[in-house]
Amino acid sequence: MPDYSAARHNMVEGQVRPNKVTDHALVEAMSNIPRELFVPKASRGFAYVDEDIPVAKGRYLIEPMVIARLLQEARVKPNDIVLDLGCGTGYASAILSRMAATVVALEEDAELSARADGTLRELGVDNVVLVQGPLIEGHAKQAPYDVILIHGAVAEVPAAILEQLAEGGRLVTVVSPDGRMGQARIFQRTGKVETGRILFDAATPLLPGFEPKPVFQF
Repeated sequence: MPDYSAARHNMVEGQVRPNKVTDHALVEAMSNIPRELFVPKASRGFAYVDEDIPVAKGRYLIEPMVIARLLQEARVKPNDIVLDLGCGTGYASAILSRMAATVVALEEDAELSARADGTLRELGVDNVVLVQGPLIEGHAKQAPYDVILIHGAVAEVPAAILEQLAEGGRLVTVVSPDGRMGQARIFQRTGKVETGRILFDAATPLLPGFEPKPVFQF
């Protein structure tokens, strides 16, 4: 099997660190987790490029810089419980496993969930709980969460998912109301109020099920 350690180092030094990513635990995780294991075998040569990589129909592994910036802005703490919504093949869950206490990895695609489970087991990750179910509903059974990552762009963040945040909890994702260029945003819960702010622009593909609602014209 090819050695991807040099490509991984170049990703961190050329894409992650230069884009204001300084969180030590995050950088350490991205420096050591083999991203190539989370993409299809035919795409492993592209695992470390600064692009979104297809992993299934309509599903992507978000480009390294964007996922790194989102996770840094989420300010993940060692005792946090995190929901990785739309975990796909499990790459972000693997990173979060080294930053948080527990990760609930939610995926509705059975094949992706199985791939994530196999890869995380191969890497010896033992604090990620894989759950299969509809993404649009989140996973209220294990709520509230200190951090929620929605792994893909959304036209809007459903209220039902925001309600799964703990007091002071943070949700990070890319919001793209028209399905085109989006903006990475962070939402935080204080009491019963969620506030949000824009972080940076990102052309992240929409997560299936979270597309813009049709507008009826007369």
